Amino acid sequence: MLNFRNDYSEGAHPTILEAMRQNNLTPVIGYGMDEYCAHAAAMIRERFGCPSADVHFLVGGTQTNLTMIASALRPYEAVICADTGHINVHETGAIESTGHKVLTVPKEDGKLTPADVLSVVRSHPDEHMVKPRMVYISQSTEVGTVYTRHELEALRAVCDRQNLLLYLDGARLASGMTAEDCDLIPADLHRLCDAFYIGGTKNGALFGEALVLVNDALKPDFRYMIKNRGAMLAKGWLLGMQFEGLFTGDLYFTLGRHANAMAARLRDGLIEKGYELAYPSTTNQVFAVLDKDQIFELTTEAAFEFTKNWDATHDVVRFVTSWATKAEDVDAMLALL
Repeated sequence: MLNFRNDYSEGAHPTILEAMRQNNLTPVIGYGMDEYCAHAAAMIRERFGCPSADVHFLVGGTQTNLTMIASALRPYEAVICADTGHINVHETGAIESTGHKVLTVPKEDGKLTPADVLSVVRSHPDEHMVKPRMVYISQSTEVGTVYTRHELEALRAVCDRQNLLLYLDGARLASGMTAEDCDLIPADLHRLCDAFYIGGTKNGALFGEALVLVNDALKPDFRYMIKNRGAMLAKGWLLGMQFEGLFTGDLYFTLGRHANAMAARLRDGLIEKGYELAYPSTTNQVFAVLDKDQIFELTTEAAFEFTKNWDATHDVVRFVTSWATKAEDVDAMLALL
């Protein structure tokens, strides 16, 4: 069975597993107060050019988003996102369960613009409605597109004018930042975002995300919020050790480049065979329009996900490549198609 279902089906990169094996029986202090977490945080501050940022390690993306947003917002405040945003469509109402409304904007390409933000703010003018306070974006988006430096700077400017926080979900940050049409560098995130997270689960770690708090107002008592939300891992060193490995020798972005290269190979092959693509993704997610009968046949030999109906006879499916995808697997998938 060929696997293009997601980018976290495999375990972890061998160097990470080997580091964990070597230190398996070494007693370590818990709850993220260990030397591995401290060193990994220092490596992240250096790589992203943010020496004064606070770095916290959490297990998964939904947990990170929930803890971050609930901590940053007051009870009557809300978060703006594209209707395709992860907090809207893939987190089972986790944000709403904390009492914060998610205000969505229909976006075919998954990216918010300053005009979108202003529209939401202006439609919530007074205390009889929730107050927009945060803009949530992701790099890459749920449909594989990426923000450029100009686009992110424009969002930062409108957030400053409207007194909004800008938070970036980086579940697929390695793929997004190494995409061919992304001109952002790591230091731009520190310059333009109030907070962002670096995804490990979908890029070579067994599990784990590194949340980077840039805005000083977000930092006080954040560990209290992590514990309050059930997000504080007793064996926190497992997270720190993995991010040490990911940020040694630039492995993190190397893995992202590989996933993108495999997706490009698949995307080029689809186009060559005459298939239509549903979104202009340049990252590790490929959205292909396939005949419904063909999709049914393919499910016996390949794993992938249905995304949406396209027309009476076609649906959109998503193929995802990862740090572990092999070129021969891509070629085999193309041969099946």
